[in-house]
Amino acid sequence: MRHLETRYGRTAVVEALRAEAAAMRERLAGASGPAAAPEDVLSMMERGVEARLDAGYAPSLVAVINATGVIIHTNLGRAPLARTAAARVAALASGYANLEYDLAKGGRGRRDAHAERLLCGLTGAQAAVVVNNNAAATLLSLAALAAGREVVISRGELVEIGGGFRVPDVMAQSGALLREVGTTNRTRVSDYAAAISDRTAVILRVHPSNFTMEGFAERPRVEDLVALGRRFDIPVVEDLGSGFLGVPTAVAALRDEPSVIESVGAGVSLVMFSGDKLLGGPQAGIIAGAAAAVARVRQHPLMRAVRADKMTYAALEATLEEHAAGRAADSIPVTRMIALSANDIAGRAEVLADRLSAAGIIATAVAGFSTIGGGSAPGTQLPTRLVAIDLPAARLESALRAQRPPVIARIDHERVLLDLRTIPPEQDDELAALVISAASSLFP
Repeated sequence: MRHLETRYGRTAVVEALRAEAAAMRERLAGASGPAAAPEDVLSMMERGVEARLDAGYAPSLVAVINATGVIIHTNLGRAPLARTAAARVAALASGYANLEYDLAKGGRGRRDAHAERLLCGLTGAQAAVVVNNNAAATLLSLAALAAGREVVISRGELVEIGGGFRVPDVMAQSGALLREVGTTNRTRVSDYAAAISDRTAVILRVHPSNFTMEGFAERPRVEDLVALGRRFDIPVVEDLGSGFLGVPTAVAALRDEPSVIESVGAGVSLVMFSGDKLLGGPQAGIIAGAAAAVARVRQHPLMRAVRADKMTYAALEATLEEHAAGRAADSIPVTRMIALSANDIAGRAEVLADRLSAAGIIATAVAGFSTIGGGSAPGTQLPTRLVAIDLPAARLESALRAQRPPVIARIDHERVLLDLRTIPPEQDDELAALVISAASSLFP
């Protein structure tokens, strides 16, 4: 009990002792047969108190092994950070930093200046600012440029993002007035032009990053919308969402994904995108574009409500440095995982299947597909090799989640499937041990 007191504190230990004593009295009162020896009762209470404290103080946020093959898995924290980004966060998190201090002038500085140089260098934008996520970036941009006035947007771009949040609802919170044009499947430049009036503040283009539209569909090129905006002196704002920079290190699977560099080059006033999707960094919303438009965003009162903290800036700058140095394909986990071929994964899958089979578990390596996920590159399927396990699927999947660390897998056709694309090679041995442990728990 003294040992537990040093870990959890006296108050917590006393409360756990009282709860365990009450539970023990109930068990003893209802027990039949010979009375338990006092030393056995004390031993059971000690174990019970420790179990109560461990459970009560266990962190709710824990590391998991992502065996789903969904690379940017929103439920599992989206993009894992590059080692350099994680190290930068660790270096700055435990001490002070010049978050709002100008080292050259020796006085108060600007928080929103961090990462701007790197963002402008990578995208070609005149200015950039960082907030806490992309929904905040859209909300803030529209509030700064269009509050009380109309925003023209295609009906085919009134999308719903994760968690039930919808673009029209975000727009409404900004104070902007929605003006829909075109149809669900076809919108032309002439539709935007017909809607423009003296009430129009912004032409908004939203990338439908979590679905695809095929067949009888049409939407204007961003260059055509920019030309229309210049004709009427109206800024064009684009929400790209997924955060694909379009730098030379990009992998073939993303060749059809619209890029930030293309949008900035086309002349949009502002482009908003995520830091924790295809960019491969921390959760953040990035606003880049023309200096005058970014200045209006910076000066808006909402900027303080959605600003990023020092750990976000630390991870983001380190991630951007990897892109700028041309190392992203190897050093940023998201980019590296997308670039893996089925052949790259096949050898590891065969080894894992053999190890499980040697332990008495029926497992085989089979062909399958991974996905990028996270509202990025919709419809993209990446060929992979999966390890399929022939055990009661629901029970095994539940047992895998109960491991420490938990293993998150997927079920297809009543088989548990493990995709090593989303697991670092250095975790292969640990994964094999966890799967064996989970399978053993099904047949004690």
